[in-house]
Amino acid sequence: MVELVTDPLAHGTTLRALIEIVLLGGVSGAIGCWVVLYEISYSAESLAHGLFPGLVGAALLGLPLRLGGAVGILIAAVLIAIASRLATDTADTAIAVVITSMFGLGVLMALSPDSPPGIQELLFGDLLGVSDRDLVIAATVAAAIGGVLWLMHDRLLAIGFDRGTGPAIVTSAATVNTLLLILVAATILIGVQGLGNLLVAAILVGPAATARLLTHRIAPMITVSITVALIAGIAGIYVSYYAKTAAGASIVGCLVLLYLAAAAWAAIPRRQPVATT
Repeated sequence: MVELVTDPLAHGTTLRALIEIVLLGGVSGAIGCWVVLYEISYSAESLAHGLFPGLVGAALLGLPLRLGGAVGILIAAVLIAIASRLATDTADTAIAVVITSMFGLGVLMALSPDSPPGIQELLFGDLLGVSDRDLVIAATVAAAIGGVLWLMHDRLLAIGFDRGTGPAIVTSAATVNTLLLILVAATILIGVQGLGNLLVAAILVGPAATARLLTHRIAPMITVSITVALIAGIAGIYVSYYAKTAAGASIVGCLVLLYLAAAAWAAIPRRQPVATT
């Protein structure tokens, strides 16, 4: 039984994948709770999909994927802001049009004859291809995001539950929303290389959505969310190793199972204590 746990650790690729998913699970589990609380899950997913042309462009030019992803997210954010301001319909419709267009542009670029082999990894990631340099970058960015979340915790909490408290704490709701989206974008950038453009949003929203089913207090929710992300990430890596399945898809599959288990638990009616006189 011990070998079932230790055998994957003997392989450098699997060990690096485990370290990467622990880093990503920790930071995404924490920031995902604020994404759910602020009800910006759709915006977070849109940012993840909107950076696809930047990833493809970086692959075609031989540049670092994170650089291309950063450019893609920046362009997507600007276009979303412009479309939302000019839209006569709801903002969600404008966002959907922009993101669908950008994703389609990325697909067209990926179909170019000059596309390098393995371009599909941009969609589904290559967690087992994480390098030591990737781990250093992920650890640095994750630490920075965690520090900002810790410093801004009270402001995030106050505005998250009452948007009108901004003037009282000398911080506008718009400023906090913008900061939160910047942190989300940074989290996506450290996760997209391992989980890909299509799956990175799952680990950003899934653990927090699972935790929300079990508790409504922010501190326990963050703890549960991080725990869910780590369990799903580590379990997914082991499933991938023994079942020979894609690592990213295995992790998302574990996240879905945990969410369904939490939903089933939350649906069980609780017995009320019998009142006594």
